[in-house]
Amino acid sequence: MNRDKGRLVFVAAGSILLLLAAIAAFAGKGTAAAQAAPRNVTPPTISGTPQEGQTLTASTGTWTGTAPITYTYQWLRCGRNGGSCSEISGAIGRTYVLKRVDVGTTLRVRVTARNPDGSTRATSVPTAVVRRAPQAPPTTGCAANAPLQVGNISAPERLEVNQGDISPGIVRRSTQTITVRFRVTCRGKAVQGALVYATAVPFNQFTVPAEQPTGADGVGQLSMTQLSGFPAAARQQLLVIFARARKPGENALGGTSTRRLVSFPVDLRR
Repeated sequence: MNRDKGRLVFVAAGSILLLLAAIAAFAGKGTAAAQAAPRNVTPPTISGTPQEGQTLTASTGTWTGTAPITYTYQWLRCGRNGGSCSEISGAIGRTYVLKRVDVGTTLRVRVTARNPDGSTRATSVPTAVVRRAPQAPPTTGCAANAPLQVGNISAPERLEVNQGDISPGIVRRSTQTITVRFRVTCRGKAVQGALVYATAVPFNQFTVPAEQPTGADGVGQLSMTQLSGFPAAARQQLLVIFARARKPGENALGGTSTRRLVSFPVDLRR
């Protein structure tokens, strides 16, 4: 009987050891099954305006796998349709500032997820085609704010002599002095500092004054005194004035200079 009891105790002990070994093996298999390399669920995305000088920002998308998972980025420059991509050297941050070389292309971002069990890559869809940054309007020349400074205007821009006015409004036989005013502009904006020249045609009707600069309103004013050649005809009805505007220091026949003929009414009855 004692021998049988001993055998039973031995069998029972062996069974317990086998059970414990089975539990340990099962637990080990469960732990291994819970470990997994990263797997992408939704792809990375890019936010921001696809325009030169703007900043794009990448998101990782969503992933599954054993924690912790770390992420790295690589920006790609692609063709207009999102193909033929190549890595952008040094562009490995979460954000990327678009450059002139990116204009006309699309960009993608490739995210690599890593954990102790492995690594996986996923790539975003392409951005829209990158646009060039809008050009800031120049602060000089005819695009600047009025009044324009004539010194900042250069060819191929041209000065313009607008229709002038005369005082008195009608030139009479008895008129001894006339004052003519011409407004000088560029693209419709007043030009300050332009030199205005004026003379009656044909000559010798009125004196030829020295050139006068235009003011902030673009107006140059000149006074003329009657000469013996006025009137030029017995029935003269118009006084024709040749007017010219130019930039100081420039050739009067080139550069930004301009010329025109303007006529004013004449009444010889008085």
